[in-house]
Amino acid sequence: MELLNNIWNALTTPNEILINILSIPFTLIEVYLSTLLFTSLLNISTPKYQRLIYVLLISFIGILATFVIPSPFNLLINYLLMLILIPIFFKTNLLKTFLAILLSSLTFALIGMLLTNPYLFIFKINSYHLLNIPIYRIIYVLSQYIIVLIILFIFKHKEIVLNIFNDIDKKQKQIIYANLCFGIFTILTQALLTVYYIDNLPLIITFLSFITMLVYFSISIYSLTRIMKLAFTTQKLQNAEEYNKTLSILHDNVRGFKHDFDNIVTTIGGYVKTNDMEGLKKYYIQLEDDCQKVNNLYVLNPKLINNPGVYSLLTTKYNEAEEKGIKVNMSLLLDLSKLNMKIYDFTRILGILLDNAIDASDECEEKVINIIFRDDNKNHRQLIIIENTYKDKNVNTEKIFNKGFSGKENHTGLGLWEVRKILNNSKNLNLHTTKNEKYFSQQIEIYY
Repeated sequence: MELLNNIWNALTTPNEILINILSIPFTLIEVYLSTLLFTSLLNISTPKYQRLIYVLLISFIGILATFVIPSPFNLLINYLLMLILIPIFFKTNLLKTFLAILLSSLTFALIGMLLTNPYLFIFKINSYHLLNIPIYRIIYVLSQYIIVLIILFIFKHKEIVLNIFNDIDKKQKQIIYANLCFGIFTILTQALLTVYYIDNLPLIITFLSFITMLVYFSISIYSLTRIMKLAFTTQKLQNAEEYNKTLSILHDNVRGFKHDFDNIVTTIGGYVKTNDMEGLKKYYIQLEDDCQKVNNLYVLNPKLINNPGVYSLLTTKYNEAEEKGIKVNMSLLLDLSKLNMKIYDFTRILGILLDNAIDASDECEEKVINIIFRDDNKNHRQLIIIENTYKDKNVNTEKIFNKGFSGKENHTGLGLWEVRKILNNSKNLNLHTTKNEKYFSQQIEIYY
């Protein structure tokens, strides 16, 4: 009985030691719930062990900062830490990182604003009791966590996801970043007001403050969603325009085949009747070239090349090669929506290699570029192979990556040097460069 009385006294009287002990599991739970919030809303998928390491690391440093650094500076340390670690563990860009911090912080800030004043009123206590008496602290924190779990359940049940489209212009990004930074600053300000002045704020003022923040952030998130949709729609229109050009060329080729079909069959029949197999083989090779053009145009389809950025790049380079009389053969056996690298880095590498292939093959009598996308499941890698005919058979496959090296006049020689920089900064990328008597080959290997 005495033990129970001692426990009850420890819970119902100011107890700094117990409050500090309780802050450890509370921090772990809060970081875990915050992580669930932003990964769920932003549709970020990561292995469980990676998420667990992130939670433990953030919690450990957060607890350390709480004991060593006075408030509110410890909050700033936590935000800076999240800004550094979220991109490392969840492979997010800067925009998604800011949103992850804002969304999780906003949720807890709004719940705190809505809950604190009524809680103090119901239990007839002040902020000192809430911060220093364990029983009140435990009930308050558990109430917050229950509300967050309810919100998470609603998000999951309603499948609420905030889709972020990366290909937005610089001006739009600057507006979004400014808005997010202001939002984080607002949350910090409100959190400090709640901690230090909650006893002096009437219930109606707290409620109005909550409504104001909720409306402001709802409008901000709605505006952000509209910007993303606008950027996505703009990209789709650009892709549709490129696809219409492809369809127009495809239509002309099909009409040409239809018009010449009888002549083609008659010609083949002539070779067969005279048993001229050598002549038939030569004719077939020429016919196969035209068939390959139609096949390439069929591959240049946004449903097959299911990444808007890659599709736009490939159609542009294909048309550029066609204008120079370069024969482009394309094979696509890879789901580009599951590319295991940053699309920004991928399109930079692909664009540089295609530009080099076009320049090199344009110098040859036989102008050919082969582009192959395929998945090598056996070796757990995605392969992109670019082969092209080339004139300089003595080209050094190592020196071409040196800064300033170029085999052409008025070229900076920075393209492949930039490619090498991207490769050096990536752990799962490799570029295998080879050559033979006919083709110069670049093979991008993306491991997973």
